[in-house]
Amino acid sequence: MLNNKHDDVVQLIDDVLQLAVEKRASDIHIEPTTSGCRTRFRVDGLLECTNNIPNGFKDRLITRLKILSNLNIAETRLPQDGHLHFTHEKRSINCRISTCPTIHGEKIVLRILYDKPTQINIENLGLLDSQLSIVKKNLSKPQGLILVTGPTGSGKTISLYSFLKHINTNTKNIVTIEDPVEIIINNINQLGINLKAGLTFAKALRAFLRQDPDIIMLGEIRDSETAQIAIRAALTGHLVLSTLHANHAIDAITRLTSLGISPINVSSSLQLVIAQRLIRKIHKKTFQGRTGIFECLHINEKSRFQITNSETISNNNLTTLRQAAKVKIGQGITTQEETERVLNYDNE
Repeated sequence: MLNNKHDDVVQLIDDVLQLAVEKRASDIHIEPTTSGCRTRFRVDGLLECTNNIPNGFKDRLITRLKILSNLNIAETRLPQDGHLHFTHEKRSINCRISTCPTIHGEKIVLRILYDKPTQINIENLGLLDSQLSIVKKNLSKPQGLILVTGPTGSGKTISLYSFLKHINTNTKNIVTIEDPVEIIINNINQLGINLKAGLTFAKALRAFLRQDPDIIMLGEIRDSETAQIAIRAALTGHLVLSTLHANHAIDAITRLTSLGISPINVSSSLQLVIAQRLIRKIHKKTFQGRTGIFECLHINEKSRFQITNSETISNNNLTTLRQAAKVKIGQGITTQEETERVLNYDNE
């Protein structure tokens, strides 16, 4: 029979999870302090404090969350990752959980994974009409490399899922290699890497290339080995979709060459580079929800010549992130202040 203290912790965790969903938070931060725990939700990209958890609950709260996530409760010195599930209004919701030791105890961050395959749609990302046309045109190609760039939390993974959903048919063998698999899509072969078991992006990609794929979604190009295999796949009859950390579309080309890809292979394989950010929308004078702003760099013959010869890419038809944001300001979707907040570190 459960004791009252246990019941209190179970109720506390449930209250936090339910409130996070009601606020449409993307992340829950549970941060140990000298007097207990601070709880914060990330809503539309910004953190906001919710409540403080008394010191007497801290250790039991963290232990309970680790049990729910099948983590090792005895291990407090090393980071751990896991998943937990809960129900909100008869709806099953999955969370990705990460623990990390701090001087006051283990900090826990839960990423709430809301989106279902039926809700993911390329039309709803926020691409301008001209950009949407470019993306669809490149997704219809049988081979080549399509990259989505941007910082962490800019919506890159959702964009990739929406692309896959757009091109998912029974005539295509589509495989994904992710860290971890966040959303399950019917009729697609999805694999989560397992670094502890030695299953890296590169090893998984090599294995899937022997399984007759048409389209490969690679969660992220992180290193030279993965980049080399991805480029080779794109050059040998596969459509490869992936993400890369770069601030702007043109920066992705420099990033690939810095990973050891020759300019000729970059120019031969690359079809499209998309840079994106998430920007808060206006609703009755308050911010509610976010939409994307994008750069879409289609690699044409002129661009290929410039890449091959290590010249600066010039593309007068490229709509920049700031220009895309101005369109949304003009449509009453967002504000100049929000644009400056999101693009504050971008030099344009």
